[in-house]
Amino acid sequence: MMRWVSLAAAAALVSSLAVSAPVQAQETSLPRQNWSFAGPFGTFDRAAAQRGFQVYKEVCSTCHSMKLAYFRDLEGIGLSEEQIKAVAASVTLPDIGDDGAPIERPGLPADHFRSPFANEKAARAANNGAAPPDLSLIIKARDGGADYLYALLTGFSTAPATMKMGDGMNYNKYFAGNQIGMVAPLSEGRVEYADGTPASVNQMAKDVTTFLAYISEPETEMRKALGVKVVLFFLLMTGVTYAVKRKVWADVDH
Repeated sequence: MMRWVSLAAAAALVSSLAVSAPVQAQETSLPRQNWSFAGPFGTFDRAAAQRGFQVYKEVCSTCHSMKLAYFRDLEGIGLSEEQIKAVAASVTLPDIGDDGAPIERPGLPADHFRSPFANEKAARAANNGAAPPDLSLIIKARDGGADYLYALLTGFSTAPATMKMGDGMNYNKYFAGNQIGMVAPLSEGRVEYADGTPASVNQMAKDVTTFLAYISEPETEMRKALGVKVVLFFLLMTGVTYAVKRKVWADVDH
């Protein structure tokens, strides 16, 4: 009986290694980037985040939704109230009029970003059967986070001669299986940055990754600042407690 248990355990271990090995190999091969928002004291580069929003708006938003993000979240990347109102009003959103009939109205800062497709079936029909993922939490949803998204956006190239590509598939060295339905979304000069920054593929990839990292958790900086204050408070209280203990016990005979 123990022999069969041992054999089963060994088989399970081999199976788990076989499944996890390719994923682990992919993760360790990701090029690491220096992100301003990384670490307990990291903050978002506002200029990069604003450029990233421009990339999302002009390139990514044609296929990808951002359903959990609000227009008002753009305040955190440095947009003014008037700019946010203008961005929101540039799209129309479905609503119900006072008479109960469906209407279209300009967006408001309190609205979610509008999805490019009416529903998932429409999204699949327009993209060879594969619905583009929502980008609201894409940084949190993928192993490797910001590094993975940046690598994916810059990882498109010609497939090796030995690889047989599926119909409508594109080669990406960082995507699992190396075949992805999305065509390379970024190309040199794809957008014209308002601040004059040269729009290279690497620059656009880094900027839009910064923006999506922010949009996935707009309260990141506030949370980090609060964490630092809490740690400092506990350090202070530790010192005060120790000083009080020394004072109280100073005259006690041992």
